[in-house]
Amino acid sequence: MTEPLDAIILPAAADVQAAYREWLSHLAHERRLSPKSVEAYGRDVRFFLRFMMGHLGAPPTLVDLAGLGPRDVRAFLARRRTEGLSSRSLMRALAAARSFSRFLERNGHGGASALTAIRGPKLPRSLPKPISAALARQVVDVDSRAGDERPDWVLARDAAVLALLYGCGLRIAEALSLTREEAPIEGRRAVTVTGKGGKARTVPVIPVVGQAIEDYLKLCPWSLKPGGPLFVGTRGGPLSPRMIQRAMEQLRGALGLSDTATPHALRHSFATHLLARGGDLRSIQELLGHSSLSTTQIYTEVDADRLLAVHAATHPRA
Repeated sequence: MTEPLDAIILPAAADVQAAYREWLSHLAHERRLSPKSVEAYGRDVRFFLRFMMGHLGAPPTLVDLAGLGPRDVRAFLARRRTEGLSSRSLMRALAAARSFSRFLERNGHGGASALTAIRGPKLPRSLPKPISAALARQVVDVDSRAGDERPDWVLARDAAVLALLYGCGLRIAEALSLTREEAPIEGRRAVTVTGKGGKARTVPVIPVVGQAIEDYLKLCPWSLKPGGPLFVGTRGGPLSPRMIQRAMEQLRGALGLSDTATPHALRHSFATHLLARGGDLRSIQELLGHSSLSTTQIYTEVDADRLLAVHAATHPRA
């Protein structure tokens, strides 16, 4: 459970405390970040302020933050490194501090320019690991669960959720956010979901995915309310993402898949297989809900030659 703002003891002067709370409100309501993202950003900045209090010898004020130099920021990163943070976590901590600094600057408090002058640690490039089209089809096939002792309706439910991930490129949270009345059945061939940053998009649903959902609904023993969740747990409440992750873990063993075959890998596979069959990169970007084409490139494991070919075919100045 997220700790209430009023209960957080912030290691900073009163003017910084007030700005910190305004910044978190800005992240939640104007930038529309998820509660978990807001909590993570806030936690990283609290670590930053706590370090600066010890580093400066007193709770930092807005004037203190504006006067920080590159050496101060390097000292913070070095301390966090000694505490066992990975390069990726250090980058996240630096990004949070930079976000707070930019907010201060936009609101006339000077910010901390030293935060932008410091280069963050290099990150190893980790590409997603899509699975083959043949294996993806087995993952979403109920028959692949032969021998599983769970109820038939649960097996059909898991297959339907995974079908949405692979057939529509949805995130787990997006699939589980669908309500009963939004189910793509009875001629409805699209779903509208809200992704990261509160960005809504409409995604077409192919017949095989709609059929998987219909099969689940026929077997589901619970009476689903129109505005309630489409996918439910064994007690009738909202389905936990962990249940889908666990179902995928069981399939990894049954089908001989690698540890990288996660539910999210099905989303990668959706994009990669579309591109391999001649899909347009920009259209795939829209289907995935990415704001940046470079993110879609990573998702689809596009090589340089393929990306140049897409650029030449679509760019007006090519």
